[in-house]
Amino acid sequence: MQIQLKKSKINSFSELKITGSKSESNRVLLLQALFEGLEIKNVSNSDDSQLMQKALKSNSSVVDIHHAGTAMRFLTAYYATRLGKTTTLTGSSRMQERPIKILVDALNTLGASISYTKNDGYPPLLIEGKTLTKSNVQMKANVSSQYISALLLIAPTLENGLTLHLEGEITSTPYIKMTLSLLNELGVQTSFETNTITVFPFRQLTSKTFVVESDWSSASYFYSIVALSPVGTQIAISEYKSTSLQGDAILQKIYKDLGVESTFNGTTLILKRIETSFPNCLSIDLSNAPDIAQTIAITCLGLKIDCDLTGLHTLKIKETDRLVALQNEIQKLGTTITITNKSLQLKSPLNLNSDVVISTYNDHRMAMAFAPLALKTPLFIDDAEVVSKSYPDFWNDLKAIGFTIE
Repeated sequence: MQIQLKKSKINSFSELKITGSKSESNRVLLLQALFEGLEIKNVSNSDDSQLMQKALKSNSSVVDIHHAGTAMRFLTAYYATRLGKTTTLTGSSRMQERPIKILVDALNTLGASISYTKNDGYPPLLIEGKTLTKSNVQMKANVSSQYISALLLIAPTLENGLTLHLEGEITSTPYIKMTLSLLNELGVQTSFETNTITVFPFRQLTSKTFVVESDWSSASYFYSIVALSPVGTQIAISEYKSTSLQGDAILQKIYKDLGVESTFNGTTLILKRIETSFPNCLSIDLSNAPDIAQTIAITCLGLKIDCDLTGLHTLKIKETDRLVALQNEIQKLGTTITITNKSLQLKSPLNLNSDVVISTYNDHRMAMAFAPLALKTPLFIDDAEVVSKSYPDFWNDLKAIGFTIE
């Protein structure tokens, strides 16, 4: 489905409630499957979280998680511990191109039985559930944090817990800390010192209710929208925490340089466009929050600011190669963008091309990151329904704040 975003001007003040964090939801859903007595509120309504819930309840020997990368990593670890259950875990054609060998090797070192049914190092996986008695494993630190979190989430249920030694510089530390904080909230004892993480065994949970915070990655698009709007424009979004566990909460700091002030009224986050002097070039290391790179690049494009973003090496193995996708689509708008395997440099144009058709590459973040540009120039978005992966209500929410969409 292609949609047209006409050049728009949003309301001076809007209020929205955004669905729960996909990252938190998928972690807590897995913990709920491992420990009875855990109730969850404000679960994400994203496709990924719905697929996660369906998979955890499934009795089938074949589980297809389609494009859901988080579910693939977390469920690989989960099924490895389901004694007596054999599962073939598969996904979309793109998922079968996304590497998982590092996680599989770590689990097999702990005593799991996981093999590849197609190409070595990639899904589909044949997983025979075992009792994992070993408790020490090493893993490269500069890989997707989801590999690390997958191990940490099952660690409390292992007979001897887990000691994970990370080699090298750690990527996406906030997501690792999120996982450990969620374990701590359940009563699990953990430690994280230098490059060694220890999770101690945990046998039983007394009843607990966990409220998932709304998604900061989804909030990023409204930061972009406010940044591209007139001074004084405000958007209030809920439910958010000033002490968030989500790495993308760094948006508060980053967008202050782009004219967006963040304040809290209870659990409502208020974004306000303020008068500011923009930098000539926005230079940021996004190693700890790579998912907001697309949004930041497009914001800079709309504000006619150069940007230099680094720490983007994990974007190569997402729903698409996001660096190549960004380069392809941004160039259509009339500017120059240079990429490496871990960075992008954007030279902002004097004027943006109009009525450009943005391809989304089966990537929800491509569709949503480009949408705010409709405040500056009309454009088309191909396969707009791809947003359901993380934010099914996105287009309706844009209409609610004043965007004209056909």
